[in-house]
Amino acid sequence: QVQLVESGGGLGQAGGSLRLSCAASGRTFSSHSLGWFRQAPGKEREFVGVMSRDGDSTYYADSVKGRFIISRDNAKNTVYLQMNSMEPEDTGVYYCAARIRYMALSASDIDYWGRGTQVTVSS
Repeated sequence: QVQLVESGGGLGQAGGSLRLSCAASGRTFSSHSLGWFRQAPGKEREFVGVMSRDGDSTYYADSVKGRFIISRDNAKNTVYLQMNSMEPEDTGVYYCAARIRYMALSASDIDYWGRGTQVTVSS
């Protein structure tokens, strides 16, 4: 069992930066790929990015590629999402997500979810 708790959301400005954190409980943290999804009002939850268990591989949605960076610290059981050059379209609830072993690009493949943190980007 893995429990995920996000933090770091809030209000940002277009062109600015925010960093989200996701703290995980459980001793099997390093056995899970970790990623982020987001959901804007009235829209479905969408994939943002994912990092492999060992941190060697990452994959991003085209909409955030080159602007967002995922990192993880297995010693601290924490994964991060650095959001740069933010756009109003980045507004939404951001969810930390974990999947045993393999990276997941689809919400249906996720094993564990955090409760989410709100990010609002003003123009």
